[in-house]
Amino acid sequence: MLNAGKAIKVSIYLSDGATRHGVPVYSSILDFLFYRGVAGATVMKGIAGFGADHHMHSSSMVEISDHLPLKIEFIEAHEKVESLLGKLEELAGSGLIEIQETTVAKPAQVSKPKRPVPPAHLKIEGKAQMMRIFLSEEDRWKDKPLYETLVAAMRANDIAGVTVYRGILGYGAHGRVHKDKPPLANHHGSIMLSVIDTAEKLRAFLPLVDQMVEEGLVVFSDVDIIKYAYRALDNESSAAPATL
Repeated sequence: MLNAGKAIKVSIYLSDGATRHGVPVYSSILDFLFYRGVAGATVMKGIAGFGADHHMHSSSMVEISDHLPLKIEFIEAHEKVESLLGKLEELAGSGLIEIQETTVAKPAQVSKPKRPVPPAHLKIEGKAQMMRIFLSEEDRWKDKPLYETLVAAMRANDIAGVTVYRGILGYGAHGRVHKDKPPLANHHGSIMLSVIDTAEKLRAFLPLVDQMVEEGLVVFSDVDIIKYAYRALDNESSAAPATL
């Protein structure tokens, strides 16, 4: 890792069209620097310029736009640059390598995602209820698929968790067989929502289910629940619904 203090800035000037073993030279150099642990490197493309061949290159000239100048620049400690210089000269070929002494006033900091400290594991056991709702895939609620709307409503009402299953074979009140076969053009497949929470919360949510489900089957079952979950760290702890 690059530290504050004296360092070396290396600039490598290349032609955009330069290749080595069929690979763009700038790409080969960048890979070399990356895998040798260089703190960071930047490739910059010129819009106009000329090099050793003394030919003017400009981005407005489409036919030679792949010969615009490129510059690769990186800053590293003197010892590290010395160890890399031989290979860089080989990779750069006819390109120009410039070395300047510089001072690092403040090294770049590695950005790390903010992750909460894992909390203590919390084990919850007790009695609960499972509600199963059987629907048709074609059922709608305000122009939206009914099963999607039910999931959204359950989340809004802090129901512990719900999982939606699509049936592959079955029939309902009409006695019509539903079979999941590609392509499922008629969208008549069967859908089941499996919901688990306390009896009180599910019973309180039931009037909304009655209002939304015009034709379907709703059943309740008593269950013994053993749930392993982390303690809530903040108000967003319920953002990810549980999978049953």
